[in-house]
Amino acid sequence: MTAASAKLLIDSFERVRETVAEVLDGLTPDELRWRGADGRTNPVGWLVWHLTRVQDIQIAAVAELPEVWQADGWQQRFDLPYPAEASGYGASSTQVGRFHATAEQLAGYHEATHRQTVGYLATLHERDYATVVDQAWDPPVTLGVRLVSTLVDDLQHAGQAALVRGCLQRR
Repeated sequence: MTAASAKLLIDSFERVRETVAEVLDGLTPDELRWRGADGRTNPVGWLVWHLTRVQDIQIAAVAELPEVWQADGWQQRFDLPYPAEASGYGASSTQVGRFHATAEQLAGYHEATHRQTVGYLATLHERDYATVVDQAWDPPVTLGVRLVSTLVDDLQHAGQAALVRGCLQRR
C-alpha cells in the first residue's frame, strides 16, 4: 500500500506533468526557442528540458536508478550541444540559445521521467523520508527534503515556462 505522503507527492508531480503538457501543447520548435523581447529570456523548451533533467537527476540518485536521459536514449534523440551530464544549472545565455527540441521530444522525455518518478515514489514508506541522502549540507539533507526541493524547483520552472508561453502568445 502506498504511503499517504507518497500519494501526496505523486499528485504533486502529476500537476507538474499536466502543466508541462499544457505549456508544450501546439508549440513549434521556433516557438519553443523564443527568448522574449530582450532575446535573453529562458525559452519554454529549455525550461521544460531543464526541469525534467533536474527531476530525472534527483530521482535517479535517491532511487539508485539510471537517469532516464541516458538509459532510455533521450540524450541521443535530443542531440544537444551539451555534455551528457548537463542539466542547465549554470548555463550561460549563449548555451541556452543553442537549445533545440520539438514539443514531442520534450513531452516524451518528461513523461518517461514522470513514470520513473511515480514508480519510485510508490515504493516509499513513511519511515523512508527521514533517511539522509546527502551529507554535504548542514544539516544533512533527508529524502523528504530532497523530494520537496525537487518538486518546488520543477513547479517554479513550469510556472516560468507558462509565463514565457503567455508572453509568446501575446507578442
